[in-house]
This record gives sequence, structure tokens and C-alpha cells, in this order.
Amino acid sequence: MLDGRYRVDARIAVGGMATVYRAVDTRLDRVLALKVMHPALAADASFVERFIREAKSVAHLAHPNVVGVFDQGAEGAYVYLAMEYVAGCTLRDVLRERGALQPRAALDILEPVLAALGAAHRAGFVHRDMKPENVLIGDDGRVKVADFGLVRAVGSVTNTTGTVLGTVSYLAPEQIEYGTADTRADVYACGVVLYEMLTGSKPHAGDTPAAVLFQHLNEDVPAPSALVPGLAVELDELVASATARNPEVRPHDAVALLAQAREARAALGDEQLDLMPPQAHPEEPAEDADESRIPASEDRTSVIPRVLPGEEPEVHRTTRLTMPPPQPPQQPRPDRRRAVPRRGVLALLVAAFLVLGVGAGVWYINSGQFTRVPALIGKSEKDARQELRNAGLDVRKVRFDFSETVKRGMVISSDPATNQRIRGNDSVTIVVSRGPEIVKVPDVEGKPLAEAERELKRLGLAPGVVTKEFSDEIDQGSVIRTDPEAGSERSPDSAVALVVSKGTPIDVPDVTGETLEDATGELKGAGFEVRIAAERINSPEDAGSVAKQSAAEGSQLARGDTITLTVSKGPRMIEVPDVVGDKVDDATSELEAAGFEVKVEKSFPFLGDTVESQSVAGGGQAPEGSTITIKTKGLQL
Repeated sequence: MLDGRYRVDARIAVGGMATVYRAVDTRLDRVLALKVMHPALAADASFVERFIREAKSVAHLAHPNVVGVFDQGAEGAYVYLAMEYVAGCTLRDVLRERGALQPRAALDILEPVLAALGAAHRAGFVHRDMKPENVLIGDDGRVKVADFGLVRAVGSVTNTTGTVLGTVSYLAPEQIEYGTADTRADVYACGVVLYEMLTGSKPHAGDTPAAVLFQHLNEDVPAPSALVPGLAVELDELVASATARNPEVRPHDAVALLAQAREARAALGDEQLDLMPPQAHPEEPAEDADESRIPASEDRTSVIPRVLPGEEPEVHRTTRLTMPPPQPPQQPRPDRRRAVPRRGVLALLVAAFLVLGVGAGVWYINSGQFTRVPALIGKSEKDARQELRNAGLDVRKVRFDFSETVKRGMVISSDPATNQRIRGNDSVTIVVSRGPEIVKVPDVEGKPLAEAERELKRLGLAPGVVTKEFSDEIDQGSVIRTDPEAGSERSPDSAVALVVSKGTPIDVPDVTGETLEDATGELKGAGFEVRIAAERINSPEDAGSVAKQSAAEGSQLARGDTITLTVSKGPRMIEVPDVVGDKVDDATSELEAAGFEVKVEKSFPFLGDTVESQSVAGGGQAPEGSTITIKTKGLQL
């Protein structure tokens, strides 16, 4: 029984930060899931803060596809969340059993996931750890998103200490390279999950996490049709859009990606939606299947099979042992020696022992079974726990309250209070400060982003949405302003949005038609990074020259931004229609429809309207986009 209310029935799953149990709320008589932080981590304030943040974040989301949180609390070393219980399995379990999914099934799972994330994004939160393990599929077919343990306000840095949180196979490039995660990081992870559902495998694989991270940074997610022949191009485009390495190219949040997914579904026929991928396993796995071939999840969570109705776990009952009958007491042998009368000495000894015994009893009743509560006020929660352990006491409960005088994270008071008597091995409740009830937003203008976020956290505020703007006055990477503005009063844990400078804007030059070497040199000289697209295309430009660039001429980008160049394979040769004898308007329309530019030359006197000749004869070949000259007949007098 936890916190006098929740009766633990069975263990469901074990993770790196917590264990999940199936439990019953005895007060409301309902089944729920109890997520309990490992006691070894409960002494770490950052883990407890993240745990509590999950409860607060999900409490803001009333959505049918989000696993709800009912309650949060702590009892002794056990910090817990009481959550909605979903009877079923995870998407990871489904992929292990079925290998890959048909497009219809993949979209049926993706759409409610995006709906849940869209609600979180519109509420100002980013999940930051989307993966199949966190997608629950109920026995009734409902799809729900779980584990908001890494949730942050939109755009916040993943971890200021340099540790990247999340699972490597689903991290967006900007999470790896810069440590930032906004709504588009969740979009990237959903694109990877969609790829995995369609193909049965992750897009990037490696022997070490570092190898996978390198591929996320330097390689595009391949088209799923490369592994699933016949897969619709709309699904390739959906994956490519969601997993673009440049976050500016991705849909800005899960709501936008959901719209794209629905458009893709609407464009597919039943045959395309029900295409069976070659990686799919049979519905019923063979009984002699080798379980060792099932790939282990890279996540630290391991799921423990649920006890199905009708199954009884093995019960270890107490065995009653029959004791042998007691031996009859031996009669004392009479002492034949005569007792020496020493009544005086014996009386003194009895009196002495009696005085000592009574004194020891009185001491134990009044003092011996008690100790005193050590001084805890002003100590950190971790140090307070250690002080109590040293005194042979335990922590009954940890509560949090506001304080104008005690620093955030330090102990305000204890129950019993300092120096009060308490029985040995008893428990103490400690109250930890949340800082002042009202916090002023600090002035962080001109400070680097990491420093500004540290300052917000120190005061008890949460770094929120990070957006970027050009600025001629603030250095690139430093804060321009906050929302709310500096000096505003907010309650602790409120999110503060940050606007960060992209530096002075740089105009993008037009390099189409230039050689690849000249175009690269010009862009790098202007301050940009250059990427060459792997695929070449037909264009009017000469073969080997630049056919197109990802940023248009005159657009403005920040120094260090990447521009992708696509190389031309030269113009495509197409057949020229025969328009001799046609009216000029009809001939022009037919040539333009075929992909040519048209020039009309009229013979004097300019009254004729019939094509007499064309510069390339009908049936001949000409480069797509080239100009065909047609001449008209003059008026015959």
C-alpha cells in the first residue's frame, strides 16, 4: 500500500528511471498504473523535478490519445505518479511480432499519435522522446502516447550539462548537434517511427550509439520504398518531409504533419494501403520460433508480461509444522550439602540489582527509546535525508511549499520539529522550498542562450519556446528578449520564451547555371555551408552546372546556414510537334504544352495567320525549354 491509498497488485514494466505497477486506488476503487521512481534516484533533485514536471505537463492535456495523470505524491523514498492504466501492448511489441505493417495500419497508428502530440505542441510542450516504446495500443484498439518524463516547454535545451536525453535512433539532428528540441524534433521522431512501421527496421543502424548519431547528422533517412517495392510515392514523401535534416524544411509541428498524413492517405487507393511489405511476419508466429532472434529494444525499459484473466501466479503459502511434545521437566536433585546462611549479603545484592533494574527501566521509558530530530532547516533535501539516516531516522514524506526566505530546494521545516523527541527508527516529514511564490523574470538580453537558461532555472522559472530572429545589434546565439519581458512577475515553474539572435542577415546570391566549383566558392565566401544533393535532375542548364538551389536568390539566411545545390544532367530531349499549316495561336499553344518556348516571326505584310515553317522540323528532337521559331505566310496579293 503506497501513501495509504494505492494498493500495488503487479509489476508491469521496469525502466531506467522508474518502475510501473498495476494498482488499485482504494479511495475511488479504480484500476490505474502507478509509476514509482527508483528510490536510489529520489535523492537527486533533478530527477524528482523531471518526474513532477511530467505530472504537471500531462495535467494540462485533456486528450483521448494521451495517457492521463491522476495524482502525484511521495511517501518516504518513493516518489510516484498515478496514471491511467491501458490494458494492451506497445507499438514495439507489435513490430517485434509482425516485423512491418501495411500502410493502412501504419497510418491508423500514426494519426492518433500525431493528434496527441499536436495537442501537446499547441499547449506549449515538446515530448522529446517519441519512440515505439512510448506508443500504447489498448486491447480495444485505442492508441495513446505515454511517458512525458522528458517533456519540456517548447524549444527548451535538452540538457545544459551536455547530456543528450532521448533514444538515439529517434533523435533529430539539431538535438544531437545543438542540444535544442522544439516541436520539429517530435516531428522528426514520428517520421522515423513511420519508416520503422513501414519497413520493420530503423533507418540508421550502427555498432555503437555514436555511429547512429553520426548518420543522423550526415545522412538523409532513405525512402522506405527502397525496402518495400511498390510502396506509394506519397508515403516516401511523407517520411522525407518529416525527417528532413534541416528543421526549417519540416512541418512546424505535429498538427501540420497530421494534415500531410491525411492528404497522403486520401491520395492512396485500397491496393496501395493494403500492400503487404516483404518484411512482415505471419500473423501467428511459429511455436518453435527462435526468440533469441527478436531484436532487443535500445530503450532501457523492459516490459513484464501481464497476468491474464484466469491465470493465477504461483502462490507461496505458509506451511504449518507439527512440533514434538514437550519433554517433562526434570526434578531437581536434592543438594545434600548444608546451606550456609548468608542472608545479609544476599539481601544487599538483591537490593542493588533491583535499584539498577528500576533505574534502567525508568531511563528507557523516559529517554532510552527516544532520539531527537537533527537540525535540517537550510539544508538541501539530499543532505537532510543523510542527516536523518545518521540519526537512525527515515523520511516519511517530502512536501513542497513556497518560501520568501529559504532558497529553492532547501528544507523549510520538519515534522517533528528540530530537537524534538522522537522514537528511534521513526520517520520525519520534511518540507522543501519552492522559492518565492512570485518570481521576477530576469534581464538576460545579450547573454548566450545556455547562460540565460541557467539564470531562469536558478530563479525557479522554466526555459520555454526558443525562436530565432535576425539582429544587427545582438551577437549570434545570444538572447534578444524574453516573453514575458524582464521584470514581469510570474509563479515558479512558469515557462519563459526566449528570442535568440541569428546575427546579421546575409542575402543569398543566385548561383544557378554556374559550375559546381564556382557556385560552392561563392556561397562559402558569403558565409554559408554548402551541401550537394545526391540526385541530379534534367534542366535547361548545362550538364554539371547548378540546376537549382534550396534558398532562392535574395532570401536572407544566417551565417553558417546550409544551402543545398542540385546538379544538372542537362536538358531533356523531347520530340517537336509538327505545326506547319496551323493557326499561329494553335501552334503556339501546342509547342508550349510540349515544353518549348515559342518565337513568332511574321512575313510582310503582316496579315497572314498560318504557320509556313518552324525552326525545328516536326518529329525532330530539341532540348526541353528551348525556343522554337515559327514563321507565318504573308498575305498573297
